[in-house]
Amino acid sequence: MVSKPNDLLSREEYLALERNSEFKSEYFAGQVFAMAGGNRRHNLVAGNLNRILGNQLLERPCSVYNGDMRVKIASIGKYTYPDVSVACAEEQFEDAEEDTLLNPVVIIEVLSKSTEVYDRGKKWEHYQRIESLREYLLVSQAPYRIEQYVRQSDGSWSYRQYDGESQVVTLESVACSLPLAEVYAKLR
Repeated sequence: MVSKPNDLLSREEYLALERNSEFKSEYFAGQVFAMAGGNRRHNLVAGNLNRILGNQLLERPCSVYNGDMRVKIASIGKYTYPDVSVACAEEQFEDAEEDTLLNPVVIIEVLSKSTEVYDRGKKWEHYQRIESLREYLLVSQAPYRIEQYVRQSDGSWSYRQYDGESQVVTLESVACSLPLAEVYAKLR
């Protein structure tokens, strides 16, 4: 559900409602946007990504979060729920609830028909405002396609596309690898 312009919520009102809600919603500029649930393919891919990264980061000072971790884009006051996010070292949260991450290093979105345009467009534009963000991945639900954006030292972003079961995405920011065969396990 999209809120009406005259029903604008403050950040505090949104967080109070969201923390007691059964369903997740994004927040931007006083408006609340309900999020749809994922299908089998989406959930398997996101789960595989969480497992692969979680296993590789188990003994390192990084945490992997699933789609229930809210991320705030502080510079514009937007709250969103990436499918997967990774934070390292000194994780920063908005408040003592520790349910709103401020400094992800990696964000991954699993694409769907209803979100692909948004994930590639406005959402990606907004994510680029997160100073800590080093890598952004767009993962297709259909095997085998992952697109990777990597922040360069000058602030620009490089792009690489991976297609094929034998390919491996390297996440340099967290020294992890994502073999596409494992990302798409049980979807072949």
